[in-house]
Amino acid sequence: MRILSIFGTRPEAVKMAPVVRELERTPGVEALVCVTAQHRQMLDQVLNLFEIVPHVDLDLMRPDQSLAQMTARVFEKLDPVLADLKPDWVLVQGDTTTVMSAAMLAYYHRIKVGHVEAGLRTGDKWQPFPEEINRRVAGVTADLHFAPTEWSRQNLLRENIPDEQIIVTGNPVIDALHWVSQKPYDLSALGISMSGARYITVTAHRRENFGEPLGNICYAIRQLAEIYGEKIQFVYPVHLNPNVQEPVYRLLGDIPNIKLIDPLDYLPMVHLMKHSTLVLTDSGGLQEEAPGLGVPVLVMREVTERPEGLEAGTVKLVGTDVEKMIAETRRLLDDADAHAEMAQAVNPYGDGQAAKRIIEAILKYEKPE
Repeated sequence: MRILSIFGTRPEAVKMAPVVRELERTPGVEALVCVTAQHRQMLDQVLNLFEIVPHVDLDLMRPDQSLAQMTARVFEKLDPVLADLKPDWVLVQGDTTTVMSAAMLAYYHRIKVGHVEAGLRTGDKWQPFPEEINRRVAGVTADLHFAPTEWSRQNLLRENIPDEQIIVTGNPVIDALHWVSQKPYDLSALGISMSGARYITVTAHRRENFGEPLGNICYAIRQLAEIYGEKIQFVYPVHLNPNVQEPVYRLLGDIPNIKLIDPLDYLPMVHLMKHSTLVLTDSGGLQEEAPGLGVPVLVMREVTERPEGLEAGTVKLVGTDVEKMIAETRRLLDDADAHAEMAQAVNPYGDGQAAKRIIEAILKYEKPE
């Protein structure tokens, strides 16, 4: 059975790496990998970390290309790959432009689609943009839906997906996290000491936060840095998008206890989170990863497609209101019990065995008992 895994960004690669590695050691499976390289540099470091060599590299990243241009390029370049390789299955993960385009192309070629991390929904087609629509399109085309949680499964059932096509697997990001967190890494390479000040990891880069919301995030971080001084160090790996770089460096670049750095490879990012007091983010993946390391997360978004973390108490939505971001951060920094309650909550995203469940489901689909 020929199974082609297609991905293009760092988060996709992190979550698909355990699946690819499991496929490679599964008898009777020919495991192939195609990368679109929607994010070139950030993708490559994950491929190197997990020792994955793509069979096809479309290398589609171009400076400042629009969503329409990226989508068109995936359709144009991936179409002949599917025609040539003729896989039995295409596996896609999540909700990127690569996922939506690859799922549609697989449908055109009558190739079965497995959607990893299926069923995430906000119910608002504009938040997150364009991810909410991307994952809905993938959901319409998929033959098997690998839902990370029961909540995701219920979303799919409400969309009339047959129950037998939905498998709750956990999220393979936890598989990857367990593997990477055991690998050694010295944070002094980032100028971070293991003694002294407490650290807060910050990431903010989502399209819906461009403009005023990102400005509010920066103002809140600036005020927090001034309140706590050298007792708290903020480490902010700044996304390379100019819409992020310009305001962040303008508003935060002169604060002594705020360290603005280039985007981190996955290995140092995991270790940075592991040694942080808390994480401030608008990312999706960090809402799953940081709780796996026992680190509370404040989500700087108005909605999240990962309410399991809210219910479990591992994350909290704070939006982009300056006063609320400051108040909730101070509560976790100043109230040890509040911090412990979030840090010790059980991560709802799995036990590190998601990849095995995904492969087992495909094998069972092909050869039902």
